[in-house]
Amino acid sequence: MWTNGNWARNVGTIALCGATATALAWGCETNDTDDTRTATSTSGSHGSGGAACISTSSMAGATSSTATGGMSDPAQAAFEKGRQTFRYDTFGDEDFWGGTLNLHKAIEGQTHGGVGAGVSPKAALSVGLKVDAEALPADLVASIQAGQVNLDDPATTLALLKLNAVVGVTGVFASDGNLASVGIQCALCHSTVDDSFAPGIGKRLDGWPNRDLDVGAIVSLSPDLTPVAQFLGVDEPTVRQVLAGWGPGKFDAEVFLDGKGFRPDGKTAATLIPPAFGLAGVNLHTFEGWGSITYWNAFVANLEMHGKGNFFDPRLDDAARFPVAATNQSGHTKNADDRISSKLGDLQIYQLALVPPAPPAGSFDAQAAMRGDDLFSGKAQCATCHVEPTGAEPGWPMHTAEEIGIDSFQADRSPDQRYRTTPLRGLWSHAKGGFYHDGRFATLMDVVDHYDETFTLALTPSEKSDLVEYLKSL
Repeated sequence: MWTNGNWARNVGTIALCGATATALAWGCETNDTDDTRTATSTSGSHGSGGAACISTSSMAGATSSTATGGMSDPAQAAFEKGRQTFRYDTFGDEDFWGGTLNLHKAIEGQTHGGVGAGVSPKAALSVGLKVDAEALPADLVASIQAGQVNLDDPATTLALLKLNAVVGVTGVFASDGNLASVGIQCALCHSTVDDSFAPGIGKRLDGWPNRDLDVGAIVSLSPDLTPVAQFLGVDEPTVRQVLAGWGPGKFDAEVFLDGKGFRPDGKTAATLIPPAFGLAGVNLHTFEGWGSITYWNAFVANLEMHGKGNFFDPRLDDAARFPVAATNQSGHTKNADDRISSKLGDLQIYQLALVPPAPPAGSFDAQAAMRGDDLFSGKAQCATCHVEPTGAEPGWPMHTAEEIGIDSFQADRSPDQRYRTTPLRGLWSHAKGGFYHDGRFATLMDVVDHYDETFTLALTPSEKSDLVEYLKSL
């Protein structure tokens, strides 16, 4: 099942068309009451058009964006609970990441009671983990600035975990102060920081995809991946080979359904981590349209994060299409201790309130963008699918691979075998890693060239340039 031929996960297909929430909820444990860390910035008013999908990610020093003005008290309370869940709730998944995979032992290292060399802050930052600067006490900040903190020592990482300062990761400590387990949160993949203190250290940017995060490398730190191998029906070296292929900013949720770790061309089947902002008013919230925000949160919290909850999807009983899921009855997950279901509503409200960030001043040519706006709605035909103001199609925003002019590999891994039209607002903030679900197009100009050829638009070089400036302005 896991030969290169079968691992064909065609992750490339939606840069301008779909936003796969492949890893949209990697867990969270409620333990922080600070609700002031989400800044407010708004996106441009233009819509998005274009017939396919654009996945991007570059993090500048812009702030995370939410819109809360004028909320009623119940709505505000739900928003704050949702933020708490998004940032800090593990849904009990520490029983898997620590209790089953012993990931905490690799983090602490042999010197501190674990195994191996341990994970220093420098090592953690190198695989894309982020540090919430606002969780750091003033004396620690001063010590770091004075060069008095050893960033090569795993003990410093443990201290950061005790402060709950590692974005998306929760350390569970025993009464003796030793690390007993570790869990993950939604924010692991769908938050980053503004680098305001140092690279990888700053204020949280909720909803921004962490395109620096090497999920495969982090999971591979586990001293024993046998449970994962058994679930997939392969050996452990094969699992590690797949994880090593993901690279920064990518994750493969479907591999735990169909066992396809690689595409037919031998490249990883993993897709880019998508943004979790700008989804209000958009139907279906994954690259391939699996379901809504609530569906995908439940899917990921239960099946990917390994939290404790209930999840139902009989589509996964199709053994021909989803052999791994069917064998493991993934579509019929039940837990008496359900720590997920009651939080889905508040989590949805919070995520729907995440507004795309406005592009930084001077990051695009305003005059060219105005001309590009006219092209977007006119000659370039982008607005045919990317309808203002959401940038997606009202209703059922799904397209075949043929309509988009790409292969169907990734679409074929989904129930409807189609790609979803991707919202384009805030595009500038997630350009790292390329465009489309698999990053197949390195630049926006590559995307424009693709559609120019696919739809025979006959755009001139200057028109293409203007259209790119408009996309950068969204």
